[in-house]
Amino acid sequence: MFVFETQIRVRYADVDQMGYVYNGNYATYYEVGRTEALRSLGMTYKSMEEDGVMLPVLEMKSKFFRPIKYDENITLKVTIPNKPGVRILFKYDIFNEQNEHVHTGETTMVFVDIEKNKPCMPPDNFSSRLNPFFD
Repeated sequence: MFVFETQIRVRYADVDQMGYVYNGNYATYYEVGRTEALRSLGMTYKSMEEDGVMLPVLEMKSKFFRPIKYDENITLKVTIPNKPGVRILFKYDIFNEQNEHVHTGETTMVFVDIEKNKPCMPPDNFSSRLNPFFD
């Protein structure tokens, strides 16, 4: 299992009139988490695309326990619980400054061959970086 944590400061642009993070912005937080998790492995979306593979979202789920407010410094924990195949599951847990679990979510993404526009296995350099977490 691969686990990564990053922190995000909630910007004013992220919140609604009540001062709570607008629900649509959680998808952006997920993307920040995924991007930084991949970067921690020495990978980027750009490098995968250069290898001919893209990674679109197939499914996304969110569950809200407590609101996140403007200017909070939240901790986003990203987990890849299973070794990726054609699909990869990312799980997200968000904690507020008091370390309260305020949100959980997940995205299922699919590795797609850019030229063929068909699902494919992850690129070898991606798999080789993740394999040690699942052996």
